[in-house]
Amino acid sequence: MKLNICRLELLNIKMKPRDSEKIRGYLGHKYEELDILHNHKNNKFIYRYPKVQYKIINNKPIILGINDGANIITNIGINDDMLIIGDKSINTFEKKISINNNEYGISADYIKYEFLSPWVALNQKNIDIYRNCSDMEKEEMLKKILIGNIISMSKGLNYTVSDEVKCWVNLKKVDVNIKNIKHTGFMGEFKVNFSIPDYLGLGKNVSKGFGTIKKCR
Repeated sequence: MKLNICRLELLNIKMKPRDSEKIRGYLGHKYEELDILHNHKNNKFIYRYPKVQYKIINNKPIILGINDGANIITNIGINDDMLIIGDKSINTFEKKISINNNEYGISADYIKYEFLSPWVALNQKNIDIYRNCSDMEKEEMLKKILIGNIISMSKGLNYTVSDEVKCWVNLKKVDVNIKNIKHTGFMGEFKVNFSIPDYLGLGKNVSKGFGTIKKCR
C-alpha cells in the first residue's frame, strides 16, 4: 500500500518540543472547519489515527499530512506565511514542502527504526503492571504494545494487516511531561517486519509529535 504524505518543514525558526501543541492550536483555530487539523467535532474529541501531525525535531517545526491530510498541509505550506503563537507573530516564509508516495505495510524483511521523540506506550491501566514486571517481562510487554500500536495505526489508515507482525526492541525509559503531568516514555530503536514512512508517529499523543520514528540508515 502507498501513503501520500506531505512534509512541511519551517526552516527559519527554532522551537521547543512543547511548541508543537501551540502550532496545532493556532492552525486548528484558524481552520476550525477542518477537523482533520485538530480532531475535534462539536467540542468532542475524535478518536482516530491523526492524519495531520505536528512535530518539533531538533528544534525544527515539521507538519505532516497523510493521505487526505496531505493536500491540506500542502495548501497551508503554499498559502500561509505566518504563525501566531501566544502574543508573537512568526514569519514562516522559508519552508520546504516534500510530497511523496511512501510504502506502507507488511515487509518480507525486518526494518530498523529509531524514535526521534519519546514513545508514550503506557497508560494508567498498564503502568503499574509494567513497573512490577521483570526486565524480560517488560521487554515482552513493550513489544506487544508496539505491535498493537502498528495494528491500530493501520486500521486508521485503512490497511488490513494480513500477516503476523514481529518485532525486536532496544529501548530506554525517559520521563515525559504532557500538560504538566508526568508520563513514562521510551527512546531507542526497534526492528519490525513492517514498512512505515519516516516521521509517522506511534503510541499516544501522536498529533503533538510524540512517538515519531525514522528508518535507521
